[in-house]
Amino acid sequence: MLAHSPPLPLIIFHHDKSHDLTAEEEEGIMFTLQHRDRVQRIYLEMPVPSLQKLIPAIDGQFPMLEYLLIVPPTIHNARLALPSTFEAPQLRLLNLKHFTIPIGSPLLSTAPSLVELTLKCIDPLTHLHPNHLFQPLSLLPQLEKLDICFLSPAPSREIERQLLRAPIVTHTTLPKLRAFQFWGVSSYLEALLPNMTTPLLKILIVSFFHQLSFSVPHLGQFVTTKEIFRFNSARFLFYHEAVAVFMYPLTEDRPHTFFIDVVCEHLDWQVSSLAKIFTFLEPAFSKMVDLTLDYKEHSSSSGRDHQAGRRLWRELLGLFRNVKTLRVHKGLVGELSHSLCSEGESPQLLPEMKELICPLGSFDDNTFTAFIHEREVAGQPVNLIGMASPVGCSNYTFDSSTGPFNIQSDT
Repeated sequence: MLAHSPPLPLIIFHHDKSHDLTAEEEEGIMFTLQHRDRVQRIYLEMPVPSLQKLIPAIDGQFPMLEYLLIVPPTIHNARLALPSTFEAPQLRLLNLKHFTIPIGSPLLSTAPSLVELTLKCIDPLTHLHPNHLFQPLSLLPQLEKLDICFLSPAPSREIERQLLRAPIVTHTTLPKLRAFQFWGVSSYLEALLPNMTTPLLKILIVSFFHQLSFSVPHLGQFVTTKEIFRFNSARFLFYHEAVAVFMYPLTEDRPHTFFIDVVCEHLDWQVSSLAKIFTFLEPAFSKMVDLTLDYKEHSSSSGRDHQAGRRLWRELLGLFRNVKTLRVHKGLVGELSHSLCSEGESPQLLPEMKELICPLGSFDDNTFTAFIHEREVAGQPVNLIGMASPVGCSNYTFDSSTGPFNIQSDT
């Protein structure tokens, strides 16, 4: 039928995460791929064995292809790669998962119209050096959305050794880039940012693997030098797999423009990681007046040092000196009531705070009485407001290196 049909554009779409191709399906796709001059879109989401049969047939020139998405549904050891002869000069969207970065092929160098580029689950030891990324990016003047996602963390020492052996020599300007997402370790992002010029960037999403320490001066400089990243409010979400921060700009009619999360499990590690990261971001939230601390159930570890936890909370909250309203989830009431009291320490936390909004139970049982009294004595009274559900009413969707997952609201 296809051989005798009018020369209309062709779309190859197969979305079945759990089943390999049938012989009939494989034959149909392979036959369609022979009509390269008519294929406009390719969407393949199927198990790896089926993809390994089809990908070699995506070779040669596809003059009409605008959309290419190939995403195996699960983590695997195979490193997929497009044929070196594959070209798509009209390509606008490229989304590859578990592929080696297509440096060796002419794909990116012959796709000047590319608008969206997503490279997910990159093996951290494959084309690790930033030069290997910058060279093709410099050839994409129309790029508006860039997602770079590593499958697992690469040791910071290995990245530093790579950079010492071969310093970054390529600076890339992405004149139309509006959204940049990165999943990986901070040392790799720190190598990228000072060598990228992105005058129109509006959205920055950063996901870090768990690290013992964070030093992100280039991230701080990148954020604070852009007027779009001036924040009025923030929402922190502590949950059992990671901690996430949504930062909202001064203009209230826009959604969050900056999102950052750290994949780690224990609450103390999460608080410590944020304190280290936000030390470098402090100028960007100097005008922040509204802070929300949200929470989903943690699997608490035994033998926890509560005094150390208090110290970490004070390090984090001590960075937000202009916050006027603080909202606290019921799961964090104990942490905060213990940490907010100065107990003779200085500096005083949240000196500009006027409202503390907490669950009704915490209001009724006088959990924050000591803190409220301390602030009254200091001449900096705080209005304690009890609400049924001040926090926890939002659903969250996160995109991790292994795919999206949802966190439901408490209600």
